[in-house]
Amino acid sequence: MTSIATARPGAATLPLTALLTRLLVWHDTRRTAKALAALTDRELDDIGLDRSEIGRIARRSARR
Repeated sequence: MTSIATARPGAATLPLTALLTRLLVWHDTRRTAKALAALTDRELDDIGLDRSEIGRIARRSARR
């Protein structure tokens, strides 16, 4: 008897899920960076940040 291998259910959605996850992380990163960039230098200093750190902080917070 010959058996035919079939793709497991949902296998085609894995790349789509990965893409959606990356888009959501990108969106969160952008939103965080935009919110931090809207703060004044004094407000950033109050929370212990420098304007040059915004990108790094936004990327780190989106990965959590």
